[in-house]
Formats: sequence, C-alpha cells, structure tokens
Amino acid sequence: LTVSDTGPNVQLFDAGDKGHGLRATKELSAGDMVFSEPGFAAVVYDSMAAKVCHNCFRRQSKLHRCAQCRFAYYCDRTCQTACWEEHKLECAAIRKIVTAPNANVRLAARVMWRIHKDTGLGTDNQLVAVDKLEDHLADLGEEDLKQLKTNVGHFFEYWSYGSKQHSSDYISHIFGIVSNGLPLTDQRGLQKVGVGLFPNLCLVNHDCWPNCTVILNNGNQSALNSALHSKRRIELRALGKISEGQELTVSYVDFLNLSTDRKKKLKDLHFFDCTCEHCTQQIKDDLMMAAAESKPSADKVKEVTAFSKENVEKIEAAHAQGNFHEVARLCCETLEKQENVLADTNLYKLRVLSMASEALSYLRAYSEAAEYARKMVEGYTKLYHPNNPQLGLAIMKAGVAHWHAGQIEQGHGFICRAYSILMISHGPNHAITRDLEGLGHSEEERSVELQAEDSRQCSPSPGGPHTPRCSTQ
Repeated sequence: LTVSDTGPNVQLFDAGDKGHGLRATKELSAGDMVFSEPGFAAVVYDSMAAKVCHNCFRRQSKLHRCAQCRFAYYCDRTCQTACWEEHKLECAAIRKIVTAPNANVRLAARVMWRIHKDTGLGTDNQLVAVDKLEDHLADLGEEDLKQLKTNVGHFFEYWSYGSKQHSSDYISHIFGIVSNGLPLTDQRGLQKVGVGLFPNLCLVNHDCWPNCTVILNNGNQSALNSALHSKRRIELRALGKISEGQELTVSYVDFLNLSTDRKKKLKDLHFFDCTCEHCTQQIKDDLMMAAAESKPSADKVKEVTAFSKENVEKIEAAHAQGNFHEVARLCCETLEKQENVLADTNLYKLRVLSMASEALSYLRAYSEAAEYARKMVEGYTKLYHPNNPQLGLAIMKAGVAHWHAGQIEQGHGFICRAYSILMISHGPNHAITRDLEGLGHSEEERSVELQAEDSRQCSPSPGGPHTPRCSTQ
C-alpha cells in the first residue's frame, strides 16, 4: 500500500495484519478534532422510522410524513427539502414495493445510489472508494450467509438505477461493507436511532483503550433555507496526547467487559483476535470481578455473582417493557444481596447501580437515584479512561439526579466534572455540551427550578406512591 496524505492530521498506512490504518501526521492534544467526516449514506432504524427525522436524525414529538412513500418522516419542510436529493430514489423504490425493506437493505441501496452518483468517493478527502473497503464475507457463519442471501434478494426487488445491473457477488460485497456501519444517535447522544457508513472511519483500527473517540454531530438545521443547513457528520477526537506518527485507534466495544468477553465480541462481530495491551495483560479484569473489602468466602462470591447475573437479565427484560417499578424492585433486591460481597467496581454491581438510578429517576425518587448514581460514578472512575465519553455521560446523569434531589452543590460539582470530560470527547458545539453550559444558571434560577420540582413531587408519581426503597443505603 502506498502511503498517502489525507489532510493536515492523518495519514493512511499499511498496518500489517490489521490491514489499513490511520496515523497522526502531527502531535495532537486531548480534545483536538482529528478529522470530521460526513456520512456517505445513512438510514433510520426500522423501529425508529416514525420517531426520528430521516434527515437530521433528531427525535421529535411531531414529525411530518413524506406524502409519497409515507415511510420517511421529517422535522419540517426544510429538513425534507435538504434530504430530497438522498430520498428521491428511495422514495420511488418504496412506492414500487409498497413496504419499505429492513435497514440493512435500505442502507445498501443508498450506498449503491451514492456510488453511481459520486463513483464511490463522497468527498475529496475520502481515502478509498467505498467498494474498496473490506467486507469479511469469508468469515460469515451459516446463519449469517443465509440472512445475507435473503437481503440480496430483497435488494434486487427494491433497488433500481435505470438499466444498470450488478451481480449478486458484488451486492453481497456491498452488504459486507455496510456491516461496518456506525450506529447513529439522536441529538442528545443518548439513544441509537439509525446507522451510517463513514468510509474514513472504517480505516481506524480498534484498541480497547483507544487514543480517540467517535462522536456524531447531528449538524445544524435551524436555518430556514435548507441550503444553509450543516450536514450530520462524525468527529474523531483525541482523548489525550497523540505523538506524530502514532496510530489512531477507537474502541469497537464498551471497555466495561472482561477482556475475554471483549475478545469474544470482537471476534464474533468484527472477525479479529484482539491483541491490545488491555486484553493481553487482562488489565482491570481483577477490579471488574472484585469482591468486597470484607473478604467474603469464595463460595459466597460465586453464589451472589450467579444471582446477580440472573437478576440482571430480569431487570433488562422489565426495562424493555417500561416497567420501572419492577426494575427498581429487582435492583434493590440485587443490591441488598451484593452488599458486603461484591466490590463497587464489580461489573454486576455497576450494571445494577446504573439501572437503579435510571429507574428511580423516572419514578422521581431522586434522593435514592442520586445515591446510586454517585456509587456508580465512583466505580466507573476507577475503570474507564479519564476522558471516556461514557464516563462523562454517567457523571452528567449523576449531576442531574443530585440537582433534582435538591443537592445543588454536589450536583454542580458533578456537572462541572462532566463538562470538562465532554468538552474533550464531544467538543464545544455538541448539543450535550451546550446543554451543560445552559445548566450554569444563577442560584436564584436554580432555586425557582427546585421549588417547581418540589411541587411536582408532592403530586402522585406516575406509578403511584409505592416506590421501592433499599435498606442498604
């Protein structure tokens, strides 16, 4: 592979067994934007089709539906106009088969329409043509190959571009590339609502303790003229100092898993064996499975771990059903069992603390939610990279919970900590960091907000008065 420059910050190079890679062409500092890349193609998930704008991927309460295909939704006419160039062929294809196909088929179709329009290069700074990216088809198992064949069949029913035809092998190759798509979040970065393909990002290799993070910027659609809208894009940001010539890395999985579990997930989903330092040396695995300082017996730890694993599955099922009272009850039951047995950095304890805090915040039991959020942040801080965006978001949620609980000083401290992290991982122009800036009200404004919140808490909560309480606090 011939080394080639891509701009002021990155360079494409041959990374050996890992294939292509990107490295820094100059020294970078924490918070520096390494590069920004618009999506080559993107679609909203099937389940979110009527809840999210198909142009800017923002969640909105009132969306306007495309009158022709009746599948796509938009914030308003300016968003619809801005998206028309992408949507017009899709719109005709949906009307042809009546029902829109799944997100993978829709994304593959958008990729193919874009390839024909721009010959596979969406911008001058794109390093390789989309169809030159790796597809991993040789690594697929029997079930995945069966699903691929079904998707290819649906693609040919759906896609059209004049008289242009393609072989099944080529379209299979495109589906393999589409599997490298990045999940896209809503404007607050809190829920995955779609998937997009970013060719340059596909060249950045994995490390479980990466030096960069990827953030979606939904762009700005506030201008009345759609031509003045800024497009959604991903931003690759440095989490710390990166030396000139150092390889740029991101994490394909959440670090808060044991090294064996991370390696298995990477092998199953991305078809490679992770040899990063944290996996090879099993760094922090001991903390993630640690017992409490009271040194309970090995049998007791094994018993409580098994109980926790079973209950976490029940908690997740109750959460999926929106039954937050049951989530809170199960969390409290599990935390009582874990007390003096599992350490606060134990993965099972952290997962329960996270879900307990969320459920109790929903039920407006803010004091309890704040306490659980504080414990969760203490554990996260010992495990995550200090500038990891997941840590920043967890600290932000803890700050909001303390604020609602009337613990203004503690809440303000958490918000300031979160802001310092998210300024590095998300940058100053992201909706989340702007929201955190907006929380810097005067003491008088905060007092008014709390009084209003107190009056709301005097009313019956959505689930009634019987919010579960834990005896372990």
